[in-house]
Amino acid sequence: MQTDRIAEPWGTRTPYGPGEAWPTRVDTHLADGVAPEDVDRWVQSATILHSNGDGLDIAVKDGEIVGVRGREVDRVNHGRLGPKDLFGWQANKSPDRLTKPLIRRNGKLVETDWDTAMDAVVNRTKELLDEQGPSAISFYTTGQLFLEEYYTMGLIAHGGIGTNHVDGNTRLCTATAAAALKESFGCDGQPGSYTDIDHADVIALYGHNMAETQTVLWTRVLDRLAGPNPPKVICVDPRMTPVAREATIHLAPRPGTNVMLMNALLHEIIANGWVDSDYVQAHAVGFAELEKRVADYPPEVAAEVCDVPAEQIREAARVLGQAERLLSTVLQGFYQSHQASAAAVQVNNVNIIRGMLGKPGCGVLQMNGQPTAENTRECGADGDLPAFRNWSNDEHVKDLAKVWNLDPMQIPHWSPPTHAMQMFRYAEEGSIRFMWVQATNPAVSLPELGRIREILAQERLFLVVQDIFLSETAQLADVVLPAATWGEKTGTFTNVDRTVHLSEKAVEPPGEARPDLDIFIDFSRRMGLQDKDGQPLVKWDDPEGAFEGWKDCTRGRPCDYTGLSYEKLRGGSGIQWPCNAENPDGTERIYVDGQFWAAPDYCESYGRDLVTGAPLSPVEYKALNPTGKAVLKAVEYLPPHEIVSQEFPFQLITGRTLYHFHTRTKTARAPQLQKAAPEVWVELSASDAADRGFTEGDLLEISTPRGRVEARLRISGIRPGVAFLPFHYGYWDSPSGHEPGGKRGRAANELTLTDWDPVSKQPIFKTAAAAVRRLSKGKGSPSLAPTTTGSRPVTADVPPTTGGPAAAVTEQMAATGGVK
Repeated sequence: MQTDRIAEPWGTRTPYGPGEAWPTRVDTHLADGVAPEDVDRWVQSATILHSNGDGLDIAVKDGEIVGVRGREVDRVNHGRLGPKDLFGWQANKSPDRLTKPLIRRNGKLVETDWDTAMDAVVNRTKELLDEQGPSAISFYTTGQLFLEEYYTMGLIAHGGIGTNHVDGNTRLCTATAAAALKESFGCDGQPGSYTDIDHADVIALYGHNMAETQTVLWTRVLDRLAGPNPPKVICVDPRMTPVAREATIHLAPRPGTNVMLMNALLHEIIANGWVDSDYVQAHAVGFAELEKRVADYPPEVAAEVCDVPAEQIREAARVLGQAERLLSTVLQGFYQSHQASAAAVQVNNVNIIRGMLGKPGCGVLQMNGQPTAENTRECGADGDLPAFRNWSNDEHVKDLAKVWNLDPMQIPHWSPPTHAMQMFRYAEEGSIRFMWVQATNPAVSLPELGRIREILAQERLFLVVQDIFLSETAQLADVVLPAATWGEKTGTFTNVDRTVHLSEKAVEPPGEARPDLDIFIDFSRRMGLQDKDGQPLVKWDDPEGAFEGWKDCTRGRPCDYTGLSYEKLRGGSGIQWPCNAENPDGTERIYVDGQFWAAPDYCESYGRDLVTGAPLSPVEYKALNPTGKAVLKAVEYLPPHEIVSQEFPFQLITGRTLYHFHTRTKTARAPQLQKAAPEVWVELSASDAADRGFTEGDLLEISTPRGRVEARLRISGIRPGVAFLPFHYGYWDSPSGHEPGGKRGRAANELTLTDWDPVSKQPIFKTAAAAVRRLSKGKGSPSLAPTTTGSRPVTADVPPTTGGPAAAVTEQMAATGGVK
């Protein structure tokens, strides 16, 4: 059957019951005029425009990508694909791809050859190393490269250059996930598995609009809801998202009050005796302090602060407290808000005190926002040491130095790694004078964009941008390096539930574009980076060699890859780490029987104070948790730093839409996706609009102390007092990034503030105070915001979002059951 997958983003239902296999449904989309029999070959890969990690095959005809189909055998998606998967591949073929290196001459970027471009990068690096040392050099990467590329870059930056200034845009989306897991379990790594959806009787989503951020995972939930004995769903979100519309209980708290809400839920669970006392006694520390802290947060107190009815809080706590199999998921609504890590840790606390870990249907997924964010963290490309080694543990540093054949003192570990927000501050102050940006667009994605553009445009900062398009950031660069992208290179990547996929090269990159791995290796060779025996620091020349090097680095660590190989990943499904001699087929769930990676001599982190962010010392951690149990951490609620006022009466939150990814660098070049969400909009509640005489489609100005944005109004189901802007839209109109006719304030991050969580250092995008005024009436023309998503209008006279024939996707249902 064929379905318009813009109008029906999650496709056709295939209901199933608890404990049953999720039925397969293979989704296929090919270019106009191409039939399945016309395809020359199908090349194994996985999705790259969200964090779900859906297995797919790339269709190749006459040396070009002509479509995709879901992999029926894959454990993650059982053949299904989301709209970004189905249509986003068209960006690879965009005529404005970067095909030659660019260098700035007389103030303008001009084409050059690779030798000239790389010589400029290498010469400036050497000059600054001689003049100032490694502290002048920084690397700002992404969540969209391959594992092999992150590991190689981390080796070069930490081991070769010796800089502590290494981070990724994963700081904006997944840093709190890692921080929360470290605080509770001593180590990164998701306890749960996607298959927990098949077994759970309660699924709680905290600040996680799964329907739009992980569409296929939400499809799995929808199929459970359509089957016998469906799970109950709890949704915590100030917007009426598709998740909220399906929820048994929808809690819509004021932005910035998540800790207050979580403390009230924990208060009720503990007060009613819904605690697995035997599990807590055997496998956790800190319960007495948690019980004492949350005693001060009854539902009545939370109701006043969160503006959520106390009875709703009690009912949600009852569902959580009486669940037999509880799956909890968390994403940006918690991560990008006030007290981010503290709130995410409280979610962990719920599952720990209920004993809901390590069993089918019982788990926590502290979600990622990007497809390879997990690899950024594993490989040390976000500042951490590779393979979840502990910066504060000298034995871990010595072990890594042995793997890299370096003196331990060559690896910077005398202070915490520099997080992205601090890196940009150092660049602003002038101590960082070289920044290499890879596959990300900070000129649109970081907070307070006016400030960020000024930093990137400084003459004293040598800016290198490695990307596939001339993004807003690339236009400010001194050197632009054209990169190959997904489908044009080979590598592996790992999704949220630890599933490792192999993505094979399907076609050649355009022009002179090169794989990121090749660029990093070339840089290392030109720099003459060596180990302590005088041999090349980077000892591999291709992706598989890099993967084998990574396997050696993971041996004996939590994310053990030693049982994996390219050959093992070919032809079948993805495989979950740890995969080693003890677990040759991978590991579905970790922390089974209360066995954690939290022992003082093994853990990745000793943890931090949840209010101040101050790190615990090894002595403090050993005293707290000598035998490596889960840690229950209590925290008080504190008000947000920027609060509403008479001048700025709205709380501004930003977020994603189903049809775009990040700054639209790729998705704006896919016609079906761009048509579905072509321009920025702002959401207000019906009551807020009525109070001000606003109507659907009015052109509004949204302002904060930092800037202004113009956007058409969508009157949606958002809670009163809150305004929502999608952050995907850059400063300029055209997807190429060129400014066609004067600046229009469209970028949500013109308005957000320079503030971050004290523990994870993740920026706070969701508690700015804003004002809204009308610039002109809509005159009956509605906003072009999608109607299928969290931006669904409350009025009935808005045309529905559809894709038409161009969005038709073939859905092939399984004749029998699905795959495990």
